[in-house]
Amino acid sequence: MNPTTVKTARGYNFSAGPGTLPEDVLIELRDELPVYESIGSSVIEISHRSATYTDIAESARHRLRKLLGLNEEWHILFLQGGASMQFYQIPYNFLTPQDSADYLVTGTWSAKSVKEAKRVGGVNEAASSKDKNFSYIPDPSAWDINEQAVYTHYTSNNTVAGTQFHEEPDVPSTLICDASSDFLSRYMDLDRYGLIYAGAQKNIGPAGVTVVLVKDSFLQTRNPDLATMLDYGVHAEKLFNTPPVFAVYMVEKVLRWLEGKGGIDGIKGVNQEKADRLYNRIDASDFYRGTVEKGSRSFMNVCFRLANESLEPVFIQEAAEAGLLALKGHRSVGGMRASIYNACPIQAVDALVAFMDDFEQKNG
Repeated sequence: MNPTTVKTARGYNFSAGPGTLPEDVLIELRDELPVYESIGSSVIEISHRSATYTDIAESARHRLRKLLGLNEEWHILFLQGGASMQFYQIPYNFLTPQDSADYLVTGTWSAKSVKEAKRVGGVNEAASSKDKNFSYIPDPSAWDINEQAVYTHYTSNNTVAGTQFHEEPDVPSTLICDASSDFLSRYMDLDRYGLIYAGAQKNIGPAGVTVVLVKDSFLQTRNPDLATMLDYGVHAEKLFNTPPVFAVYMVEKVLRWLEGKGGIDGIKGVNQEKADRLYNRIDASDFYRGTVEKGSRSFMNVCFRLANESLEPVFIQEAAEAGLLALKGHRSVGGMRASIYNACPIQAVDALVAFMDDFEQKNG
């Protein structure tokens, strides 16, 4: 796809979220939307108690188990409220005023999770990179770990600043991970986790559903007398309320697409290649500069600026005119941000690199 003509068709979407979806999935959706299979109606119109939806949800669970290697000890929940609901729901289930949990604060979203956890119980901010506007992952040797923490919460990838944990935290307590923006882009050492959650709208589907993976042994440690809708045990036991049917239907399709790409093994190599090509271009001259320490750079959200920051609005506008969409950085960081999630094709990165070459030639 030529970036100079892409506006007549489908642009390259670098949005941080909701993020780009596989084009093959969107075409399949278009064809199925009026009538799903042979049921005589759209999937948007079916009952969440129907055999059709049950089959869709079970297929999604089956594919998640296969992709991640989840055994039957893991419950797979499709919940609502986004990752932000999980910021409170997790401590509400597993923390008390007498306990303390460790939080690794490496970005906007992990800072918000701390705020919600403090409503429930004790919080130890074991590490933070706020001193440098979250532009790095703190060295583990400097973490202030509480050996008695009931869990350690971290955000694996930080969409706003563009940092990422490239190794899982080595801590004595059970890990809980907000994996919203790099979910299924890499393997996770499941033995170390009690709970993993991910808003779907970045890597596995549209907005509206949050995947929560909770290990049964950890689930059994939850607090008693919880509000029904916020009790993970209720959702693990049965379909309690109307789920986001359409969003789960789309997640199932994206998981099927990911299987066709070779699963996590296949997509991990593509993601590495995309990130390498873009970071190499940023580092190739002084015209562009990365905003994150090199060892902490995200493979999902690439943040960069121009040496002449006054040119950044021009860059963003001209990129959009060339079909390179949603490159404006988060308001708290500024500059540019290219979100290159699983569904972002490598051709999109090549088109962006070519545009960056051309823009530097004209303005350097």
